Amino acid sequence: MEVTEKLRLLGLSEQKVMETEKNETLTAVLTNIVDQVSIAARVTSRPPGEYSGSHLIQVNITGHNVPQAGVSAPVNKNVGNLLYHLATKLPRQFHSHLPLLVEYVADGRIDQEAKLTAAIKFVQDHKAEVNRAAFEKQCGVGVVVSQDEVEAAVARVMKKHKDVIEKQRYQYNTGPLMGQLRAVLPWAESRKVKEEIDLKILTLLGPKKEEDLVKPSKTKGEKKEKKVDAAPSSTPAEQAEKRSLTMAEFLRTVNFHATGENYKTDGYVITDKTHDLLKEHLKTTGGQVRTRFPPEPNGILHIGHAKAININFGYAAANNGVCFLRYDDTNPEKEEEKFFVGIRDMVEWLGYKPYKITHSSDYFTQLYEWAVVLVKKGLAYVCHQRPEELRGHDPPLSPWRDRPVDESLQLFEDMKKGKFDEGEATLRLKLTLEEGKVDPVAYRIKYVAHHCTGDQWCVYPTYDYTHCLCDSLENISHSLCTKEFQARRSSYYWLCNAVDTYCPVQWEYGRLNMNYTVVSKRKIGKLISEGHVRDWDDPRLFTLTALRRRGFPAEAINNFCATLGLTGAQISIHPDALEACVRDVLNLSAPRAMAVLEPLRIVITNYPGDSAIPVTVPNVPGNDEKGTHTVPFHKEIWIERSDFREKEEKGYRRLMPQQSVGLRHCGQVIRVAEVVRSKAGAVDYLKVTCEPVTEANKPKAFIHWVAQPLKCEVRLYDKLFRHECPEDPSVVPDGFLSDTNPDSMTVLDCLADASVKGAKAYDKFQFERIGFFSVDPDSTADCLVFNRTVGLKEDKGKN
Repeated sequence: MEVTEKLRLLGLSEQKVMETEKNETLTAVLTNIVDQVSIAARVTSRPPGEYSGSHLIQVNITGHNVPQAGVSAPVNKNVGNLLYHLATKLPRQFHSHLPLLVEYVADGRIDQEAKLTAAIKFVQDHKAEVNRAAFEKQCGVGVVVSQDEVEAAVARVMKKHKDVIEKQRYQYNTGPLMGQLRAVLPWAESRKVKEEIDLKILTLLGPKKEEDLVKPSKTKGEKKEKKVDAAPSSTPAEQAEKRSLTMAEFLRTVNFHATGENYKTDGYVITDKTHDLLKEHLKTTGGQVRTRFPPEPNGILHIGHAKAININFGYAAANNGVCFLRYDDTNPEKEEEKFFVGIRDMVEWLGYKPYKITHSSDYFTQLYEWAVVLVKKGLAYVCHQRPEELRGHDPPLSPWRDRPVDESLQLFEDMKKGKFDEGEATLRLKLTLEEGKVDPVAYRIKYVAHHCTGDQWCVYPTYDYTHCLCDSLENISHSLCTKEFQARRSSYYWLCNAVDTYCPVQWEYGRLNMNYTVVSKRKIGKLISEGHVRDWDDPRLFTLTALRRRGFPAEAINNFCATLGLTGAQISIHPDALEACVRDVLNLSAPRAMAVLEPLRIVITNYPGDSAIPVTVPNVPGNDEKGTHTVPFHKEIWIERSDFREKEEKGYRRLMPQQSVGLRHCGQVIRVAEVVRSKAGAVDYLKVTCEPVTEANKPKAFIHWVAQPLKCEVRLYDKLFRHECPEDPSVVPDGFLSDTNPDSMTVLDCLADASVKGAKAYDKFQFERIGFFSVDPDSTADCLVFNRTVGLKEDKGKN
């Protein structure tokens, strides 16, 4: 029988059959179920007692006698749905129990999704043998909930909520009632329970009235009114806290496995020692969630690492667990002290504190001993193929794969003692990865001093060999990594089981890519060496040190990571999405200041006296708790050159010879008296008159200004690359370096008000009407340097 025909026997629609066939794994399970149902020998009953998963059962899935040739008519809809549910929900390592579960579903003894869910949980909680009596009791087999029981239970639950139901009438949400009744009557049919609830509500409230038929809807006006009412009782910071979702809060909703229940996860390999090892693991950890962040100390962390940090540390925090910071220092020739320090600094900058800082090299001795165990078991061997021979899609198989165990043991010892040159010998594992790679390398020779162990070792383990075993040694409960490691999950489990040690569970999530940038260490090194950027922390890059220097708050990066969710899909994000999170945080926290990037001098001809007048400015408008600062107002001020038009321009609301403009915070209006030109004929400065704002002279717009200002340098940044994907050869055929934007940084000599004096590196400000800026470490006592972090939200109607 063809696969398509088998799927049709489960009652699937043609569309569902086509969709299912695209999933080869699911299709194989479903056809296996149909094959079990169609076994020639019909078994109608079994004596009570023990069930062994190795037995296959023929069952009647149509409700009629099954001919010897097997099933030829589709099953009824409920049975088909349950069998499909079974195929999608039962982990592979429990497929030995498929015959039992198929039998009970097909003959109607398990006739509800709730009963099937309980059945799946039961076989997961038990080993090979299943006691049918206990199984049937837990799954509600044979339990029939009468209509009287449903009516009585609904009456009891509704009595508790009667007052609320009468108040809200037919707008009352019955979902929580269903949940409470499901706990009381787990095997009752949901349809009957819902019908009884509806009947009871109708009896209580009577027929629907006209007002019951109107769906409650919030109009724009109601939303605005609600916002106004709420404003006096909460500060902007409190409102932001209510709106934002931290990574820990988000990860509380993620359904990873419970600690100690590793064996229930899909693809987990169960051995005779699994349950004993899990008991030892739980005894050691006390059931604590343990994660780890394991970067290689050979470069600077970037925005993709921020997601990994947030997921690993965040999941531990969400479950009162701990997270290790483990340096994967297995490649000594590329590791430097500055990278060890830089990684820790960035983890702590993001607000996380490692439970313990470890190194893969801490376990080199144990890792070597386990490698010897693998050789003794015939699961690893010493190979002499050169590295260049192993490159490519389909390298030749090793001629040394079947060499005697004793010979490999001696050669591995010789590798350790330095009797081979680099590349002359490797230790390889006898397994094939999901991606098709055969016999991955576990150990290679490197005559390079190690950052931590010095010259103690000349053989170093690979990441593929190391990370799962280090996870085991640290009793990690959840090994969270990016999607590309899914192809190595089987080797992860294989290695732990091969050396008879505790096996954690690997979970994968989609990698984060950012458009208009590169994050490869090699490519960033190229950008630096060829002068396109200054260093690893150049604000145009998306390394974490660069983002910090540009002024991105750690809180904003964490919030951004939380918005991405936790899916398996690899995602590419436009920088605007990250900048929006940055803007949200800084808008509530950055103190305001006034600065002019392209100054135009203004002389107030009717200014009274020579002394400056102090003007009070709120640090964060709308938030009195943030306080105020004072700036001077004087007869000589500076405004943005773009805030003046010499010729009248339709729709322009700022300063023109024919039009006055207001000055922010000081309550003054200025009007052009004379335009003074330079010898070249350009506008040099303006002479103006000034008067207080009144209802009669209220201007169309207010602009920022500075008086007695500080000279400073401002660096404005644009995208470093011109295309979204500078590494895509179909878009950028000449390579990523050819795509750099020569105008990605603009340096201006500017003027800022006196409130920024004394600011320290990384202090952040909002320059009013311009954007958010951060003090750069290049600043000196004589000249502050500001990096533009992000602009303000664009107001297209502002003129």
